[in-house]
Amino acid sequence: MRMQKRLGVAILAAVLSGAGALPATAQKSADTLRIVMRDALPNIDPFYNNLRTGVVMHHQGWDALVYRNPDTFKIEPLLATEWKLPDPTTIEFKLRPGVKFHDGSQLTADDVVYTINLVADPASRVSTPSNYNWIDKAEKTGDLTVSVKLKRPNPAALEYFALVLPIYPKAYREKVGAEGYAKAPVGAGPYKITKVEPGVSIDFERFDDYWAGSPKGKPAIKKMSVRFVPDAATEMTELLAGRADWIWNMNPDQLEAVNRMPHLQAVRKESMRIGFLSLDAAGRTGADNPLTKLKVRQAIWHAIDRKAIADKLVTGGSRVPAAPCFPSQFGCDAEAAVAYDYSPAKAKQLLTEAGYPDGFDVELASYVLPQWGSSVQNYLHAVGIRAKLNQLQTAALIQRAKAGELRMYLGSWGSYSINDVSAILPNYFDGGADDYARDPEVQKWLLQGGSTINPEVRKEAYSAAIKKITEQAYWAPLHTYVTTYGHSKQLDFTPYPDELPRFYLAKWK
Repeated sequence: MRMQKRLGVAILAAVLSGAGALPATAQKSADTLRIVMRDALPNIDPFYNNLRTGVVMHHQGWDALVYRNPDTFKIEPLLATEWKLPDPTTIEFKLRPGVKFHDGSQLTADDVVYTINLVADPASRVSTPSNYNWIDKAEKTGDLTVSVKLKRPNPAALEYFALVLPIYPKAYREKVGAEGYAKAPVGAGPYKITKVEPGVSIDFERFDDYWAGSPKGKPAIKKMSVRFVPDAATEMTELLAGRADWIWNMNPDQLEAVNRMPHLQAVRKESMRIGFLSLDAAGRTGADNPLTKLKVRQAIWHAIDRKAIADKLVTGGSRVPAAPCFPSQFGCDAEAAVAYDYSPAKAKQLLTEAGYPDGFDVELASYVLPQWGSSVQNYLHAVGIRAKLNQLQTAALIQRAKAGELRMYLGSWGSYSINDVSAILPNYFDGGADDYARDPEVQKWLLQGGSTINPEVRKEAYSAAIKKITEQAYWAPLHTYVTTYGHSKQLDFTPYPDELPRFYLAKWK
């Protein structure tokens, strides 16, 4: 762990030595915000990627029916001016007249019905089915009115509509098809996308016909250029060398050094994202998998000093979640969770009882910061689990995880910023591509919790699921994320706890 920290500091020092005299080179004069990210986006279509990068991009280029205020978390009108729930499984929306898509076409009920029915259809194979599988269908009730029928009540429905249901232009997407749309997408958001190179870059320009009065406002900055780089070190190099105006998820060790730069600023904010360790309890990678044994999984939980990782590596007030969800989410019952203390001795004893007194070899795939992965690797090595760390790009790891190829991997989940456990637990425990537990009881409880608006029934079902998940040590929540941002001092940028950078609200000083 100390070696990784020294390496990070050495990289920063090397770059600083060549960049210390740089002037403030933000692209204020060109009115272009240069953004650099390392989670390359292979497909910008909002429904066909589940990367946080993709969520960030779609909130700039697309609008949804409703908007969640980042300060109050209250739902406000966006493409819909009003809505009502005549019964627990129906939502009726009245659409805003005069809204234009980036191709000049006007928003109608046809666009909304097309979008909702497409993503709710299992045949569409969207990236995160649990975000939409509670929707039955949408029906047009007028040129600017839509009725959405739900398969079951969903108390968090409007949050989903706000955060993960941007609206397609029906005629354009049908004309160009899914592949054509990913290459040249059209939305109705404050920025229009002018160029896409998948996995390389995305260019945005302010949409001058964006509708007046939007809570998103009209962007103050004319253009945005988003480039993808392979790793955190390259991100930092670009920022320090004056070739980027904004980066995030930088190594927390570098915060103070960046703040010493005269033209840069680093800030941090806890987000709704949690880091986790997924374990193949279901044996998707083979019946001879040691992780199918309960005592092995429990040993792994005891082997890792999660508090030390949160305090010393993540820093900034990072917490260790007791349950496999973000603490503020509805249904995230910490008291129902089985606790595992840090105890290498217990871990070794459990491994011996499981038939592995000398430990075993295993791949540990990861897309989190390398020093965080190395820390987990070192803790496992200390009890005899010889984990070989395989650092992958996010998209590559997700592809392997969904294919059932990873016995153990480190990842993170931000719940699409939805403050309800229905945005995290079903994704990893509903029997889908990301489920490495495949527990019918857990699936049953999650369905119960997601099928009623009765808060007590929901709590009871989710608590039962959390107890079983932690009792069986299926999936280890490691720490909350404290997102660290680095940007030009010429940029007026506000971070929010929902981990959604709102570039349309940013401006030059």
